[in-house]
Amino acid sequence: MSNFANLLPISFKNDIAAWLKEDITSFDYGGYVVGETQKTSILFGKSPGVLAGVPFFDEVFRQMDCSVEWFLNEGDYFEPIKQVAKVRGKACDILQGERLALNILARCSGVATRSKKCVDQKKAHNFQGIIAGTRKTTPGFRLVEKYGMLVGGADTHRMDLSTMIMLKDNHIWSQGSITNAVERARIVGGFSLKIEVECRSESEAEEAIQAGADIVMLDNLKGDGLKTCAKTLKERWRGKKEFLIESSGGITEENISEYFSPGE
Repeated sequence: MSNFANLLPISFKNDIAAWLKEDITSFDYGGYVVGETQKTSILFGKSPGVLAGVPFFDEVFRQMDCSVEWFLNEGDYFEPIKQVAKVRGKACDILQGERLALNILARCSGVATRSKKCVDQKKAHNFQGIIAGTRKTTPGFRLVEKYGMLVGGADTHRMDLSTMIMLKDNHIWSQGSITNAVERARIVGGFSLKIEVECRSESEAEEAIQAGADIVMLDNLKGDGLKTCAKTLKERWRGKKEFLIESSGGITEENISEYFSPGE
């Protein structure tokens, strides 16, 4: 597997420092109790899943002057109970970093595991499209959660409001039409930013494509209605305009296969 750690900005180390500061605001009374004896702590995987978040875990304990030895590679799927890693250092330092490191690793691994389950369904149904996450991430924790999506095999979609122009119903209503909203967005987005338009019907999708949208999101369309609409749009515009079709809204691990369509 590619080393996704190479994607991380150096600023993530500042995030780790800030999170440690948030958790240790003054005295560590428990640290006084355990002292500075050199100890080894064992990390167990107690639920089946995908290991993700290794660089964040490592950085926590690097800042605590501890060392980490891993027995699994990031992205590995494991069954419980699995010995995943060992952390060595002073007892007080291990316990200061323990909760933060576990919180990050558990959250990131959980996102990676859920992502893998969705991607596995894609493979099982021979769906040729892309499974992508959304911007609905935990405030302050987006880097960790988007990283988990990548490790689990999913696409991160847009990282933030500045990554891509997504025009939703409120943007469109403010301008009176999809066409007006797309034209206004193109003025500031230039040629390098893609424009995605949220559409509630086939007619809205038609207008978005005509206006030059790069991605058409068929929002809350389901079942045969979604598949028919996607197929119709692709056939109607084949050889005339290039665009992607995306479906969104109400998609879960349990029902995701119902959204798989050749047109998306």
